[in-house]
Amino acid sequence: MEILERLEHRGAVSADGKTGDGAGILIDIPHAFFKEVCSFELPEQGEYAVGNVFFPQKQNQREFCIKVFEENINKQGLKLLGWRDVPVNRSVPGRIAAETEPFVKQVFIAKESKEQSYFDFNLKLFIARKITEHAIIKSKLSESKFFYVPSLSTKIIIFKGLLMPMDISLYYSDLMDPRVVTRLALVHQRFSTNTFPTWDLAQPFRYMCHNGEINTLRGNVSRMFSETRTFRKRNVWGRDKKYSSYRIAR
Repeated sequence: MEILERLEHRGAVSADGKTGDGAGILIDIPHAFFKEVCSFELPEQGEYAVGNVFFPQKQNQREFCIKVFEENINKQGLKLLGWRDVPVNRSVPGRIAAETEPFVKQVFIAKESKEQSYFDFNLKLFIARKITEHAIIKSKLSESKFFYVPSLSTKIIIFKGLLMPMDISLYYSDLMDPRVVTRLALVHQRFSTNTFPTWDLAQPFRYMCHNGEINTLRGNVSRMFSETRTFRKRNVWGRDKKYSSYRIAR
């Protein structure tokens, strides 16, 4: 957390003086901690997945998202162990960040059986997450963009938000609990290039952090079209006419 706070120079601050680019931390799943605080039984470490999930603040919309997620978990043959409300301090986010602040819950999902392979388990977790995301995005919920799954893994968990780096541990009280023990920590602040800061785009991402130099596909395609006038009309790659400047741009 001290390292994360010292990265403050890497990000910007909004006009409210409190909303940053977004920041977060990736850590090991604190299995012993979850065993104590969850109201339901957990299997052995590595035999289940857990993730923080961003939901709409409106209760009826949140319940709809939970229902869709649970249906897709069941369709993949996985076992829903339970949900836990993540304790947060809602007075921490700045005024701008608070306008889109999600409701954060943790989902715990077990393998369909002890014999299920690690690859198959993670594949079905991925499918359940992606189908749920698309269903909610296409829905008519006014807060559909609030839904996001920062991580869903058997190994790591991510705590992040549209927060200043020093506010991450103030917002997520779990991170101040001495029972939360980890062998590793991956921290960063800033958002991805060419995007507006949002809760879901806060660093780190599901498997890594990056320095913001990853461009979008749309940006690359647009750049190619804008540069077609600089290509020679004759083939730039040689004599094969199928590689015309027009085809390269497409």
